[in-house]
Amino acid sequence: MASLSSTGVAPLIIPSDSLRSVLFGRTMLYSGSRQKKVHDKIICSCMAPPQNLRNDGSFATKFNDSFKSGELSRVREPDYGDSDVLIECRDVHKSFREKHILRGVNFKIRHGEAVGIIGPSGTGKSTILKIIAGLLTPDKGEVYIRGRKRAGLISDEEISGLRIGLVFQSAALFDSLTVRENVGFLLYENSSMPGDQISKLVTESLAAVGLKDVEERMPSELSGGMKKRVALARSIICDTSKKAIEPEVLLYDEPTAGLDPIASTVVEDLIRSVHMKGEDAVGKPGNIASYVVVTHQHSTIGRAVDRLIFLHEGKIVWEGMTHEFTTSTNPFVQQFAAGSLDGPIKY
Repeated sequence: MASLSSTGVAPLIIPSDSLRSVLFGRTMLYSGSRQKKVHDKIICSCMAPPQNLRNDGSFATKFNDSFKSGELSRVREPDYGDSDVLIECRDVHKSFREKHILRGVNFKIRHGEAVGIIGPSGTGKSTILKIIAGLLTPDKGEVYIRGRKRAGLISDEEISGLRIGLVFQSAALFDSLTVRENVGFLLYENSSMPGDQISKLVTESLAAVGLKDVEERMPSELSGGMKKRVALARSIICDTSKKAIEPEVLLYDEPTAGLDPIASTVVEDLIRSVHMKGEDAVGKPGNIASYVVVTHQHSTIGRAVDRLIFLHEGKIVWEGMTHEFTTSTNPFVQQFAAGSLDGPIKY
């Protein structure tokens, strides 16, 4: 077992096999050896497989009923119109000792979405990302991954159907490893791929975020913006030797924090480019099915997301499209957009 400090408040104990994945920016949700293979055909990593496709190619009435896991609840029937929901939070509560952080959060992340979570500091934005990623468990409420209820702090092999990557605010690179070793850490540790093939994938992932000839550098030799891009490259690399590559949702925690306006623009555009609706730095289609960005930056709101969720004191007080942000009559949104001291948000 290994210990991490969660938000500086209380220690968090997570399994060591999950810890290795978490520290390189991704909690990988691959099918484990104990689970049945769901698809015999290769599935493009940027597309979600049909929600009701059986192994034999026929369609089922239940949601991916071939998935099996002792840590997951029985599959619930999806609501009509919810077949594209990748992640759902239902009445999620979280406290650290006497401090109530989340007080009943409800939202869905659908396939193809670019979602921003905004709001004042200390209102639970980063906490909800950690709960989605499996680093924290809610005190109350439920999190569903492609219709399957997540239970407890699970290791990477306890759930399937979706990969979830978490890009930390600080980039969280291993100081003692080269860029190549950082980006390829997942594959070096958990795959049977040969080293030269992993090295090729590392180079391709770095190229996708606009970096080249940096593989042998150490993190200390990189600028802040370059570290963010290396962390992004590390989060999008995947084991291409697998028969089925599941869709991925990326979670970004303040990706432009500490960057100058130009470097922020570069990172914001990169977030867009690796999404399935964009093109990466070398002109290839992005592979990320959906992403969620926690941010305070107005430039990030304008350039990197399409839908916004506003958190205040652990509750959602407004949801809307990005173009509605500056015209909303909601007092929380108006105060936040204007940076005013007058309004319902108090410091």
